[in-house]
Amino acid sequence: MAGGAGEKTEKATPKKKRDERKKGNVFSSKDLVSAFFILIMFFSLKLMGKFFYMTLFNSMTYWINLCDGSFALTDGQLSTIIIEVTKTVFMVAGPMLIIGIAINILFTGAQTRFIFSGEALKFKFNRLNPIEGFKKLFSLRSLVEIIKSLLKIAVLSGIIYDQVKKNLINLSKLFDVELKTAVLYVCGSIFSVAMSIGVVFIFLGILDLGYQWWDHEKNMRMTKQEVKEEYKQMEGDPQIKSQIKQKQREMAQRRMMQEVPKADVIIRNPTHYAIAILYSPEKSGAPIVVAKGKDYVAQKIIDIATEHDILMTENVPLAHALYDEVDLGREIPAAFYQEVAEILAWVYELKHKAIPT
Repeated sequence: MAGGAGEKTEKATPKKKRDERKKGNVFSSKDLVSAFFILIMFFSLKLMGKFFYMTLFNSMTYWINLCDGSFALTDGQLSTIIIEVTKTVFMVAGPMLIIGIAINILFTGAQTRFIFSGEALKFKFNRLNPIEGFKKLFSLRSLVEIIKSLLKIAVLSGIIYDQVKKNLINLSKLFDVELKTAVLYVCGSIFSVAMSIGVVFIFLGILDLGYQWWDHEKNMRMTKQEVKEEYKQMEGDPQIKSQIKQKQREMAQRRMMQEVPKADVIIRNPTHYAIAILYSPEKSGAPIVVAKGKDYVAQKIIDIATEHDILMTENVPLAHALYDEVDLGREIPAAFYQEVAEILAWVYELKHKAIPT
């Protein structure tokens, strides 16, 4: 039945996503990495082609001169050739190896935000389960992988066929030109094919990234019961409770600060305590404490009041008493009517306003 207790119909909670991320369960597209790998590697080959050619040419010239036309090599000559061959291999293959590793790290890390978890490397017996393997064989993911492979084959075949068709006449003339010219032409054609393949594969990789995200979100879904259980666990967690209370305090403080510009007067002592008083006969029968605080909060109230030209007065005993005895948003007790009324009368006199009745 749709929406049943056992069906995973709910989106993964932030906690579930964090926990799975710690385990290394994140989505990424290997196809997108491969596409950039093709583009950057072939582009690097083109940029460093002259260097590679000269390195190989110089090395081969050196080996030929060293042998001096003789195939009978001494131990010293053989050792020298082995060292030179090793150096040449490192000079040619080394930069490409470093670039290849860098591409994989950067483009995989960009998708996963460079997360590393040893959890994915742990051996799990359920991976050897033949039933699970059989299910995966006939899953939607397997079907998508087959479709992707067919698309890649079609793209490769189409681009190579198009390139050969365009250059068929030129290819037939390669036997009549110098070896260097023929090699340069073939290398240029291969580079052109690689660039075309890379661009198309990037487009396919972006589509694959979208699919990987969708599949990841689908596999992360939770049942209604799992969401309820997680919520219960979080409610009982002292750290979570503390975070919730902190958030509530911050929200309450923001709401309180929004009320300061509406106040008639700020009573302070002079910096450690600040009480914002509002008197509106239409809403209440007595003045109301719309904001209060001490130390840092008191200073914020004073700063906001200064910005909005709210009058302030210093009255140490009254500020202390109001802070201790009157809750936020409550009317002041009758015991403070006289002192507060005198302050409000002073405020209205300065503002040339009539005292509200």
